[in-house]
Amino acid sequence: MHDLRAIRENPESFDRGLARRGLEPMSPTVLDLDSRRRAAQTQLQEMQARRNEAAKEIGLAKREGRDAQSLMDEMAQLKERLPQVEEEEKALGAELDGLLASIPNRPADDVPEGPDESANVEIRRWGEPKAIADAKQHFELGEALGLMDFEAASRMSGARFTVLKGGLARLERALADFMLDIHTGEHGYTEIAPPLMVRDNALFGTGQLPKFEEDLFRTGDHYLIPTSEVPLTNLVNDQIVATEELPHRYTALTPCFRAEAGSAGRDTRGMIRQHQFWKVEMVSVTAPDQSEAEHLRMTQCAETILQRLGLPYRVVTLCTGDMGFSARKTYDIEVWLPGQNMYREISSCSNCGDFQARRMKARCRPKGEKQTQFVHTLNGSGVAVGRCLIAVLENYQQPDGSILVPEALRPYMRGLERITA
Repeated sequence: MHDLRAIRENPESFDRGLARRGLEPMSPTVLDLDSRRRAAQTQLQEMQARRNEAAKEIGLAKREGRDAQSLMDEMAQLKERLPQVEEEEKALGAELDGLLASIPNRPADDVPEGPDESANVEIRRWGEPKAIADAKQHFELGEALGLMDFEAASRMSGARFTVLKGGLARLERALADFMLDIHTGEHGYTEIAPPLMVRDNALFGTGQLPKFEEDLFRTGDHYLIPTSEVPLTNLVNDQIVATEELPHRYTALTPCFRAEAGSAGRDTRGMIRQHQFWKVEMVSVTAPDQSEAEHLRMTQCAETILQRLGLPYRVVTLCTGDMGFSARKTYDIEVWLPGQNMYREISSCSNCGDFQARRMKARCRPKGEKQTQFVHTLNGSGVAVGRCLIAVLENYQQPDGSILVPEALRPYMRGLERITA
């Protein structure tokens, strides 16, 4: 959500930020609605004050034996008109709130400008991609092993689901445990077991609603979480936390559920883009002056996972046209996939500034002070478990079709060194 006062004070700055997102100026519409709502509020307050004053005058006139008919007529007109003005003020407020809720976060000044992923800027690379003769994609490897079954999943659930068996099912579980152990044991994150279903207010707070409802799965009055960013960030929903206790760092392993409404025809084979997948998420809640440093730290925490697994990757800064709705700045980590001969996203770490906090009314206050300020929120994959499984399969594939287990994972695999058919 955007700061309405800041838009009033500097509409040009607001529109410049939107222009970098490729959006038309919106401050005129925002300020027009704001002006009309404030005028309705003023009118309502004046009418309410006059109603109270007229009531006193009527009482006085009756006590003094004077004719109060004109005052009573005025009171009747006020009573008739007040609900109309109240409804007008509410309608203008709802329209203004809806407009502000639909506008994405403004990018940080150092975010590269561009229309789409082609303008993303590579920052660094780690590891050297292995030369693998006749490298196969993960689904070819998994199906040949007899441990990845898309047909069975399709019979039960349709497209974009997978059944993992035996060694691959264990490998997926091992990856998740490995990630959680590093984030909690070395990086200072507190592990959370959050709800997997949330109400609409939680999704509004993190920015998925109202704009991206088509990407969500709904069940009754709840939605299945598209990522545990939603419940983890909402731990501070409508709270005032002590500034000196920040940052708060949370991590969780959860399944994620996404309708993938806008991805028809993309990654239709394999596990790259699924309706259901596992992810280890990281969320930080910081004071405003901490978020930029925390953003770098969070990205490095995600990178550590790939480094320990020996998976080559690169880090890119997303341009203005490729960032998510709530993000102020985003670093994507893209892992090397030999089967596709390209880097693919495995983690996205975003600094949202106070954008989500305003929607959630999440604030902090220094000890001994009355004034509060909105916290900053950050989120990042630490990392997507399914995509990490894909990367391990493709980078550790052997000529005979088996998969070598990375050394870091062998303690989680009960010493298993190789996955075979």
